[in-house]
Amino acid sequence: MTELLYVITGPPAAGKSSWIEARAQATDIVIDLDRITSALTGPGAPAWNQHPIAVKVAQRARYAAIDEALKHHDQVDVYLIHTQPSRKWLARYQHHQAEIITVDPGRDIVMQRVRDMRSPGLLAVATRWYQQHTKQQHGRPTGRQASRAW
Repeated sequence: MTELLYVITGPPAAGKSSWIEARAQATDIVIDLDRITSALTGPGAPAWNQHPIAVKVAQRARYAAIDEALKHHDQVDVYLIHTQPSRKWLARYQHHQAEIITVDPGRDIVMQRVRDMRSPGLLAVATRWYQQHTKQQHGRPTGRQASRAW
């Protein structure tokens, strides 16, 4: 069986982690910035609205994890959450034959979830994601044509 690289995209609070939890096995690699940040912060740190320094450290750890996981995705499945990858990142993932999955339950649901989380920072990220997604749907090339929505 050929192992796969799954890149999971979508707005904050869309259910990307839940999508992975429903599919990944214990031996698979899961790279999720929220989980990495949580692992690197002390007890009681919030799951969202993390401290900027913690996020910066976690992002560096994430890049290292991505680099290493790409060397092994022929041996284990790799699930990577990347909310809104740039063209450069998409090209890199596609070079590794990634399956790009977009998880999006719809703007109204996402915005309500973010409001319930009381996270103004995530509200801005979700708004930006939908603005970019709308541009993509109106015919502007994005490199996401291989995406599947779940």
